[in-house]
Amino acid sequence: MDNRKYNIYFHTHTISGIIIAALLYVIFFAGSFSFFRDDIVAWQKGVSSVANKKPADYNKLIDSLSRHYNLRGRDFDFYIQRQGNATYVNMSESKDSTITKPKKAEPNEMKKRGRGRRGNNGDSAYFLYRFSDQKATTYDEGYDMGEFLYRLHFLAQLNVIPIRLGSPFGYLLAGIVSFLFLFALITGLFLHWDKIKSNFFVFRPWSKWKTVWTDMHTALGVIGFPFQFIFAVTGIILIVNFALIAPFSKFAYNGEQDKLYEDLQYSRNIKVDYSYEPAMQSYDLNAFINEWQSKSGKNPISRIHIRNYLDKNMQIILESKPNPTENFAGSGFARVDIVNKKVLQEKSPITDKNYIDGVKSLIYHLHFGDFGGKPLRIIFFVLGLMGCLVIISGIVIWLVARDKNSTPSYKRTFNFWATNVFLAACLSMLPVTAFTFIMLKVVDQVNQTMIFHTYFYSWLILGIYLLVWRSLPLMNKQTLILSAILCLGVPIANGLLAGNWMWKTYSLGEWDIFFIDALFIALSAGSTLGLVKVYKDAKPFKIMGK
Repeated sequence: MDNRKYNIYFHTHTISGIIIAALLYVIFFAGSFSFFRDDIVAWQKGVSSVANKKPADYNKLIDSLSRHYNLRGRDFDFYIQRQGNATYVNMSESKDSTITKPKKAEPNEMKKRGRGRRGNNGDSAYFLYRFSDQKATTYDEGYDMGEFLYRLHFLAQLNVIPIRLGSPFGYLLAGIVSFLFLFALITGLFLHWDKIKSNFFVFRPWSKWKTVWTDMHTALGVIGFPFQFIFAVTGIILIVNFALIAPFSKFAYNGEQDKLYEDLQYSRNIKVDYSYEPAMQSYDLNAFINEWQSKSGKNPISRIHIRNYLDKNMQIILESKPNPTENFAGSGFARVDIVNKKVLQEKSPITDKNYIDGVKSLIYHLHFGDFGGKPLRIIFFVLGLMGCLVIISGIVIWLVARDKNSTPSYKRTFNFWATNVFLAACLSMLPVTAFTFIMLKVVDQVNQTMIFHTYFYSWLILGIYLLVWRSLPLMNKQTLILSAILCLGVPIANGLLAGNWMWKTYSLGEWDIFFIDALFIALSAGSTLGLVKVYKDAKPFKIMGK
């Protein structure tokens, strides 16, 4: 490779990498834990979705609503969670004007209802319903650590910043990071292409620090390249698809973006006229769903839409997806006229696959790793943490390469403090995450506000504490100590405060709860091993004499 190309690849890789370093670390770290989102929810709630899975009882849900609302003429949308143990419920006001007389909610009423209500005018409702304990909660009240880490991995918490350029600020920023990450990956591969074979297994842990970090960055970067490339591409498509769809809808759909989303099977336009003719007093939704699932091969239902409940024009729309471990691509859809018992539309998730199903399934399954069971998610988790190590080593390589006596003092100072801030934000994430898990068992009332305050305030405090020391080796040692202690404290807190000791969850077959405890023990052991190696084999390392 000639010097000109090498310099282009080198500077593109370095600049794009250092710009996104901290945010990319957050995305990889939170995304790695998001592979176990359902297990985290079970651990937090103390109710295993594996050992205590209950069938979804929609009749009981509707019956509980009927005690507070007259349900005739309403529309329902059920957005069922992946494990089928909970659903978000969106209930509209009744279309029958003799039943519903909407009133404008007062500000204090809206505040009491909490976040998560959509279009609430006093007679509609939006809430989370868990079939395991048959309880309904608002989005804020039902918020869990799995949801927090999942949304953190695409920076959704930053959407509160009032900047919107076609998309909320957090999503936009995550999309930009994904784009720059793709540049860094490709240029990094080109940069090391000539020596990729000879240096693939080269790792010299007893050499000088710069060599250690360079070997780590190169070796782990090349090994994890396919995984990281997949996540960069799928992340771009999932997060910033608005940038691709907006111009296409303008020219091909005359600006009708809703029509485009419907053709892409992201949404459905379901309009049914209300007849004002009552057809029944109640309806057995469980029987309908069970009958339909038995006909369609028991494919998991992802959404249920009910239009004009108990009216003559009542319709039910079911959306389903095949189990990804059995059928990688596909989506099902059925629209049924309840009174006439007539199927108006139908699409099988197995036999009626189309191009859109294939593309969407490929993107979603590759990004979420849900097609290979727990073993694949564990592999993805390890590869995600390897990506974090690549980022950390890249930051340190960048600093050491610029910490020379020939470099002006003000530049060296800026480089040091930039690295100090980056590493403080990155290295503190593991102990902060473990601490938040412990607090989930300590605090009686866990909601969105509690999780936000615990995680972000402890992250800020620990980050400032590490910054004050102005010592990168000391920062590394202290975060390893905290990680080892706090990660070990997670299963201990679960046992002491919730009674879910690992031997108990193991004997009861509560594998999801057991797995999270085992995961944090493994993280504690890894942190302890790293700490021992640092104290035993680490060589003196100073930046700017600090």
